[in-house]
Amino acid sequence: MCGTCGCGSEEGGVRILMPGMQQEGLTDSHGHHHHHDHSHDHDQSHSHGHDHGHGHSHDHDHSHSHGHAHSHSHDHGHTHDHTHSHTDGGITLAPNKKILEVEQDVLQHNQVMAARNRGYFEALNILPLNLVSSPGSGKTSLLERTLKDLKETLDFYVIEGDQQTVNDANRISALDVPVIQINTGKGCHLESDMVFEAVKQLQMKANAILMIENVGNLVCPAMFDLGEKKRVVIISTTEGEDKPIKYPDMFHSSDICIINKIDLLPYVNFDVGKVKDYALQVNANLKFFEVSATTGEGMDTWYEWLREQIAPKKA
Repeated sequence: MCGTCGCGSEEGGVRILMPGMQQEGLTDSHGHHHHHDHSHDHDQSHSHGHDHGHGHSHDHDHSHSHGHAHSHSHDHGHTHDHTHSHTDGGITLAPNKKILEVEQDVLQHNQVMAARNRGYFEALNILPLNLVSSPGSGKTSLLERTLKDLKETLDFYVIEGDQQTVNDANRISALDVPVIQINTGKGCHLESDMVFEAVKQLQMKANAILMIENVGNLVCPAMFDLGEKKRVVIISTTEGEDKPIKYPDMFHSSDICIINKIDLLPYVNFDVGKVKDYALQVNANLKFFEVSATTGEGMDTWYEWLREQIAPKKA
């Protein structure tokens, strides 16, 4: 579990997948069969055995000074044999202090790995862009359009971040662009060590652009540096104009703001000037692009900026 935002779990953890790979365990809850043998020691002594009728059985042997005994049985299809014995000596800490320490440890580790990623990218003259947004902003469509129009003149690599599925990686792979999918399981953001592992598999060449499509979330990804050169926040005209002041950390930490789906402006109540004003209140240095990934309107300005950042592909 992430000590900073509380997301994630040990079950269904991070997976790094190639396009077309099948996932396993997306719906697994109790249909598993395994056997555990644990041995613990407690100063307190109690003993109990379980039988719940779920297809597995647990036989625990605990000793506690509480001196209570009970037994129940499970039938879960797997067996556990435990013998516990521990001392509940307990050190009481203020909960907020413990949380703060864990958060600092998580972010510090992330920063170390981000610095490592950044050094690697700089050595190869790779431009890493961290694409962030809420779900449904059109991140993947924007990425697809960009790759389709520029892949003949610029080298691209892509890392896709989602909790589950390889759907987005398959879409990118169909364009013949190297891509790796990161599934974060219950996690709500990418972290720098995940990117590090994905980059090792991509085996990137120098003078390229790395597009990192983060998990759709305007909160937690703001805290996690991936080693990117620029952070690109995407907002669509179908979202509220006040997104920048509702989620200020993301807009404050971004370098570029892309306003997508401008082809829908005649049909939605969305004021482009107002969303820019709100965004500039949070971050006066934001650079804006107004685009439609569907019609291509405004994309040339975005493409020109990309070309200025990296050397063109060699013939």
